[in-house]
Amino acid sequence: MTSFTRRGLLVSSIALAFAPTVFAQSDYPSKPITFVVPFAAGSATDQLARALGQSITEKTKQPVVVENKGGASGMIAAQAVAKAPADGYTVLITTNTTHAANEHLYKKLSYDPVKDFAPLSGLGKGGQVLVVPAGAPYKSVGELVAFAKANPGKLSFGSGSSSSRVAGEMLKQLAGVDILHVPYKSNPLAITDLLGGQINLMITDVSTGVPQIKAGKLRALGYSTQKRSAQLPDVPTIAEAGVKGYDMGYWFAAYAPANTPAPVVAKLNQLLNSAVSSAAAKSFFDMSGSEPWTTTPQELSQFQAAETQKWGKVIKAAGITPE
Repeated sequence: MTSFTRRGLLVSSIALAFAPTVFAQSDYPSKPITFVVPFAAGSATDQLARALGQSITEKTKQPVVVENKGGASGMIAAQAVAKAPADGYTVLITTNTTHAANEHLYKKLSYDPVKDFAPLSGLGKGGQVLVVPAGAPYKSVGELVAFAKANPGKLSFGSGSSSSRVAGEMLKQLAGVDILHVPYKSNPLAITDLLGGQINLMITDVSTGVPQIKAGKLRALGYSTQKRSAQLPDVPTIAEAGVKGYDMGYWFAAYAPANTPAPVVAKLNQLLNSAVSSAAAKSFFDMSGSEPWTTTPQELSQFQAAETQKWGKVIKAAGITPE
């Protein structure tokens, strides 16, 4: 056997040995993908996940199944994805709740926001709206703050995410009021109790709050970021309404389990970036008042690190003690 032949056989053997892996990755996706959402059906994250899934299904001809695992401020879902096979078929569609805020809100997490995940892409950014029942006696942020100061400890606010929780705590801190916090598994569940009179107010994502505002069941008092919402142009920002320095937004992003193969991460990044620009996603962004936002995996990693530091400072300044 010549040396040329031996080299040829060696190259062929190596190619055959690696062929299944290369093929499996280049053929991705070859079966249904599961999008795990840390919040209940109907939440903003759930709506975005379904819009993205619709676009990816149209493009790949593979079903995208949305699985809601609400509870524990997203920790149940995050832990489930962290422990899932690192093959690209389980993706966490989440927010700053699980990947920037929770490590400052809880003494012990069931997952590591950095080590347990492979960043895929940013998906969107947005703000929240301060809402009260339509029949509430306060018609502005100023009136609400005045009522709270005159009745310390008598008002309560609900939250179904860390974004909502920290937004409420920031209001308490900057306005100098004493309002009781009531936790929920998701913002839609908190809205239900707000409508039923069990709690007095909440700061929620626009997609959850706007339908009730337009139906006349809730009154919008203020928007949480420095810029007014396109969905609620007549609603002043909370800072405009008198709570100086108030600014609290949120973001959506996608993560796979750590050690997901780089080619699969690249393919998912491509699919998600394309899906964010789809008609279905545009409908979500228009309805929710949020904005599309895409990144490379590395950009998301760097952004997450900066946001984790920012949220840590906000949470500490708000006087929130880790549970």
